[in-house]
Amino acid sequence: MATFDDPFDPARRLTRAGCSCGRHASEAEHDAALALDGEARLARVVEGAVMRALFPHDATRRAFLRTVGASTALAAVAAALPLGFAAEALAQGGPLEKKDLKVGFIPITCATPIIMAQPMGFYAKHGLNVDVVRTAGWAVIRDKTLNKEYDAAHMLSPMPLAISLGAGSSPIPYTMPAVENINGQAITLSVKHKDKRDPKQWKGFKLAVPFDYSMHNYLLRYFLAEHGIDPDTDVQIRAVPPPEMVANLRADNLDGFLAPDPVNQRAVYDGVGFIHTLSKSIWDGHPCCAFAASKEFVTSMPNTYGALLKAIIDATAYAHAPENRKQIAEAIAGQNYLNQPVTVVEQVLTGTFADGLGNVVKEPNRIDFDPFPWQSFAVWIMTQMKRWGQVKGDIDYRKVAEEVFLATDAARLMEENGLTPPERTYKPFSIMGKEFDPAKPDEYLAGFAIRRV
Repeated sequence: MATFDDPFDPARRLTRAGCSCGRHASEAEHDAALALDGEARLARVVEGAVMRALFPHDATRRAFLRTVGASTALAAVAAALPLGFAAEALAQGGPLEKKDLKVGFIPITCATPIIMAQPMGFYAKHGLNVDVVRTAGWAVIRDKTLNKEYDAAHMLSPMPLAISLGAGSSPIPYTMPAVENINGQAITLSVKHKDKRDPKQWKGFKLAVPFDYSMHNYLLRYFLAEHGIDPDTDVQIRAVPPPEMVANLRADNLDGFLAPDPVNQRAVYDGVGFIHTLSKSIWDGHPCCAFAASKEFVTSMPNTYGALLKAIIDATAYAHAPENRKQIAEAIAGQNYLNQPVTVVEQVLTGTFADGLGNVVKEPNRIDFDPFPWQSFAVWIMTQMKRWGQVKGDIDYRKVAEEVFLATDAARLMEENGLTPPERTYKPFSIMGKEFDPAKPDEYLAGFAIRRV
């Protein structure tokens, strides 16, 4: 009968030369080897987790490994998602490298989890002292994070992709480990256009979006083009910071906008606009804003990054529950955060709202909170960047998507917070009846009649 040989048995330490296992010249070398073995074991755990995320079905995963070999497969995975960085992010229980953090946000309901995590104690729960800083616009958010004035930030979900690709700035590796909200936008028009509900009547309109690299811009352009309106020649689209949109609508500088909330609801509240279309009617379940950080922050402060991401996903899970929305509205409506009447914020978060046309609409999924960063979202966003000439040349869609949208980290922490992450990271979806297959992005892009490429 075989016996278990315990290398840590004190009796064995006395009978072996050099070290307790007899394979090293000294006990110090033995301990160092154990540490390396521990790192190797963690790396193997991470490798396995990444492979399972990419190939959730056992038969498919085994067939892939048989075809290309384990070492080749892991090398390919490591190129897409550096395993050392993933292992650091997965490390548990280590001391926080930094507890006092600054996280920038734009005062819109898309930032709800990032904002509410301060007054409702989610950051403190995870050992962090986070100062959430109201910021004027997206270019300022981008610049302050790139200059390291902010440790992390609320960003539009296309922004980390644009920063990583060098669209609009020098390329800097950026990550998006969590989506902040899905849906939560709308097309709002001036009250003077209540008789122009057909987009074909919008030629010559002056329209606004929050930023060039935004879901708002891509969804508005998509919506217009599907109605036969060329967004570059038939209308004017300009970038306007969300806090300035309602004032510009009131001053007749704009005919409308596709904006994040509470901007749309505030236009109704002030009597200057009406909600023409919720963005969920264009693409139900689309991503909007996100929690983002530089790859440098993630890799140099893995424990702080892990605690920050956990706090935000914890807050996102709380915001997902409809019964918590009124409490959240009260917590984030104040001057330091959204600076809006509680009524406005509550109408957005609960989905029971006045539309400016005399109706009270009940749409519970007007906005929702789901942190999973589907990598197929990233692929779709990049097709629209190419469609409208923001990026040129070939894109390795899958590589960029997996380097920026950190689905593995999000999935692990979603499970810890009682959410059920999906078993895969890519999925097809439909936008205004047009199917998108993330495995065929160039074929999808070529199918548009109105495009710049």
